[in-house]
Order: sequence, then C-alpha cells, then structure tokens
Amino acid sequence: MINGNIDELRAEFDKFVQDKCITDEEGTSTDIDKGDPVDDEPYPAFVDELQEKLLAPSQSGVYLSRIDIKRIATGIDESLPIKERDKMLKALFRHLTNRKYLEDTFAEINKHLNGRVMIYTELAEAFPASKEIFEGYTAKVKKTQKMFEQIVSDYEEIEPTFDPMMI
Repeated sequence: MINGNIDELRAEFDKFVQDKCITDEEGTSTDIDKGDPVDDEPYPAFVDELQEKLLAPSQSGVYLSRIDIKRIATGIDESLPIKERDKMLKALFRHLTNRKYLEDTFAEINKHLNGRVMIYTELAEAFPASKEIFEGYTAKVKKTQKMFEQIVSDYEEIEPTFDPMMI
C-alpha cells in the first residue's frame, strides 16, 4: 500500500516538473524571471548616489530594511511592492515631479533616521563604554540628512511646457 502511494506521488511530481519546469535545449529554464518592466523605467540621476549612501549602513549610520522603505512610502501615500531595497528606492523616486514630493519623501526618511538616533542615544546612555560608537553612527546620520538638504536645494523643477532649448 505504501509503495503504491509513493509511486503515485512520484508520478505526480514528475508531471509537475515536466509541466512547470520545462527547460530549453541548453538546459536552462524557460521560465526565468526577467524582472518587472517597471524596474526598467527611468528615475532621477541623484537616486544612484542616494542608493550608495543611504542603503549602506557604513555610510548613512543606519540600516534601512525593505519594511522601513515600505513604511516611508506609506508615509507619503505611495504604494510600493516589497522587492530588493535598491529597486524599492528607485521606485520611490521614479515618479518625482516636484520639489514638494522630494521634500515630503526626505522628511519621512528623516523621521526614520531620527528614530534610530533616539535609539542610539538611549543605547549610548545605557552602555557608556559604547558611547563613542553610537556617536559615530549619529554623526553619519546627520551627514546623510545634510545630503538630503543639498539634493532638495539642487533639484530643479521642469514643467512640461518648458522649452528644452531655453534651459
């Protein structure tokens, strides 16, 4: 009786593999995830630098998880799917059209960064021997926040009616 069930299970599994995991002549899967077409949409040039600095804890002083980025998007009434952090950050700025959106986005990111600074301050007070480490993280956060201010001040709004030859 057990052998009959195993044979049926094996046949069902082999059929599943044949139907769902078909490979081409080279042996590679034909059902490869080619990415979301939305991921290939253009985004502002500053996002690459922002990714390097904001997503690297050694640069920004904090680790922003996918959930953090999702909460930032929710805070500015955007909807983002959970993906890799860099793709989520690009998607967050993909539809940037005005300075207000940029300011709101950075304000929401700053809320998360300031929350981490509060945690660092509490930890530095609770563990005085580690105070120097947490002060270093806090300094990196402040530097990152200054970068946001610089990006906002450098951002130029371009209206659809502007003549590209006159800019």
